[in-house]
Amino acid sequence: MPTALVLVDVIASFFDEREANYYPAALDVLEPIRELLELARVRGTLVIHAVERHYPGLQDFEFGKLPRHHEIGASDAQYVPGFGPIPSGREVEVPKRRFSAFYATDLDLLLREQGIRRVVLVGVKTNVCIRASAQDAFAGGFEVWVPRETTNSNRPHLAEASLEDIERYIGRVPTFEEAKATL
Repeated sequence: MPTALVLVDVIASFFDEREANYYPAALDVLEPIRELLELARVRGTLVIHAVERHYPGLQDFEFGKLPRHHEIGASDAQYVPGFGPIPSGREVEVPKRRFSAFYATDLDLLLREQGIRRVVLVGVKTNVCIRASAQDAFAGGFEVWVPRETTNSNRPHLAEASLEDIERYIGRVPTFEEAKATL
């Protein structure tokens, strides 16, 4: 099945201890994500870098719930070194202003134009951006895979509940080996 790897918010905000949204467990997912990213690059799999990007100085509805964050050009919005898109023609940045990589972005259109039917979602946080993206992907008719090793949260119990719901209602929580094989 034609598959894309979607990296969600692999940015400094969650992975750099100097940033406000950092949590130590986030670092546990970097190596599994790196392995999938490298494999996707070797195989020519479409890679989407879905990253939160808010407009500097402008109001954003999300700031009603969360402090100002991930503004274009800010330190917390920078890619984790080695995880940004490379100019291969098979990697695309999709900026997002909400939790879901699909909501009000062109991700759905992009995937359909490329004939993609399955998305492998990786990144942070399981109970927020990963879950929202998984739910919207499912609603759009995509097969959704979320490998357990490639996502987590600073609220582990919510991450586990989200993975349980994804497996039961939305898609699959495949083994890491299955995820590698599908790319």
